[in-house]
Amino acid sequence: MLKASQILVRTLVLAASAAALTGCGQRGPLYLPSSPAAAQRATLPQTLTPGAGTASPAQPPAGAASAPR
Repeated sequence: MLKASQILVRTLVLAASAAALTGCGQRGPLYLPSSPAAAQRATLPQTLTPGAGTASPAQPPAGAASAPR
C-alpha cells in the first residue's frame, strides 16, 4: 500500500513531466524572424542590460537589406 507522501510525490512528478513535454506549444522548426518589425525588438543582451546598448543604432540583419533600385 502506498503512503500519502508517495502518492503526492508521484502525482507532482507526473504533472511536472506533462508540463515539460507540452512546453510552450510552438510547433515546427525554430526560426529567426526577418520582418522589419522584428528588427526593432530588443535582443537578449539589450534586455538584460537596458542601458548598455543604446549608443549604437540597431542594424537590420544581412538578409533583410533590399536590393538597390
